[in-house]
Amino acid sequence: QETLFPYIKNNVRDYLRAHWEEEECQRDVGLLRKQAQEDSSLDGAVPIPLESGSGEEELERVIQAVVDNVHWQMSLDRKTTALKQLQGHMWRAAYATGLVKGEIFEDVVPAIRKWREAGMKVYIYSSGSIEAQKLLFGYSTEGDILELFDGHFDTKIGPKVESESYRRIAASIGCATNNILFLTDVPREANAAEEADTHVAVVIRPGNAGLTDDEKSYYSLISSFTELLLPSST
Repeated sequence: QETLFPYIKNNVRDYLRAHWEEEECQRDVGLLRKQAQEDSSLDGAVPIPLESGSGEEELERVIQAVVDNVHWQMSLDRKTTALKQLQGHMWRAAYATGLVKGEIFEDVVPAIRKWREAGMKVYIYSSGSIEAQKLLFGYSTEGDILELFDGHFDTKIGPKVESESYRRIAASIGCATNNILFLTDVPREANAAEEADTHVAVVIRPGNAGLTDDEKSYYSLISSFTELLLPSST
């Protein structure tokens, strides 16, 4: 929220100008234009015109419409495929050039290495797309740590606040839900995972939303992965 989304808002115009002639960028704009047509009846919706000719002024008019549309969608926290696709391509370019890095808490990598050495498998389940996940972990402050993960899931498997999503993940990885520990900072997600008979720990980290007293007393809380003990070999 503090890095990736502001990056999009502040850089979308420059990105479009730099990549406008590229096929991928044109596909992204085409998808946004189609979404804008579907949104035409919504209050404040921003249409994206077709380029009716050549010339710098014409190009700037269309780019401005795309920028305004992206800002409008982001102001409503929309999750349209068109918006996510452009954001993903912008983030990929930012990660690749070192402008953005995925921040990893220092206790994470050593803990995951221990779990894997003990024969455990580690998966990521995020509302961010699988592509966005791989960028974050591939270009992190700890370097490329993608090798630490056995797989990735996003909301294509289902929303994180629905228990059925956790059953689908368990089936996908061939594991009973009660053999899975799900780590999250969102109580609604923790509740959905529990409903699916998945073990849950709620992670307290700087910047996370606060918990109510009831939530603090109900859930197992950790503030570092070092607090998670491996099951006894006996």
